[in-house]
Amino acid sequence: MPKCFAHPYCRPNRVQTVPVPAPVSTHDVFISHRGPDTRRNIAGLLHDYLLMRGHRPFLDYRNLKAGDKLSEKIDTAVRDCKVGVVVFSPRYCDSFYCLHELALLMEYKKRVIPIFYNVKPSQLIRVGDISNGTCVSDQKELERFNGALEESKNIVGLSFDSSRGYWSDFLQSASDAIIKQLGQSS
Repeated sequence: MPKCFAHPYCRPNRVQTVPVPAPVSTHDVFISHRGPDTRRNIAGLLHDYLLMRGHRPFLDYRNLKAGDKLSEKIDTAVRDCKVGVVVFSPRYCDSFYCLHELALLMEYKKRVIPIFYNVKPSQLIRVGDISNGTCVSDQKELERFNGALEESKNIVGLSFDSSRGYWSDFLQSASDAIIKQLGQSS
């Protein structure tokens, strides 16, 4: 080693920078679901299955951290995703947040894969029906949610009856359908 490099004040003043790639923060799949109905089963399992297959799914309770602004993070994740997976459950339409996510997916013209989990498309009630507990007071928002709901009923989706179906088969076919849509959205 030359003598000059042995003394710190003799070293050249050049700093070499190495470009570091920015972390990938976008998610390629957004999973919309009603937490109490699907968090511990279909939504959580599908998230993990897609993650194991090398994809970047967004699932609220897995990706949000303390201090995050809920609507900001969710709206950004919906905007940046390539495919939206909407897990319709019997009480999905009772959730303002679920309906907002569904409407955003439709407004951003995302590829959407509906999953009818223990519910048939015909059983999804219009928002604002007396039997529905959703608290939506704004007429424009009500129309927005109902329009998104009707649009999603016209998309070919997947159905799963948890009392009769096989989880492993369903997760395989659902993730295959999602990955196929991801390939078509590139």
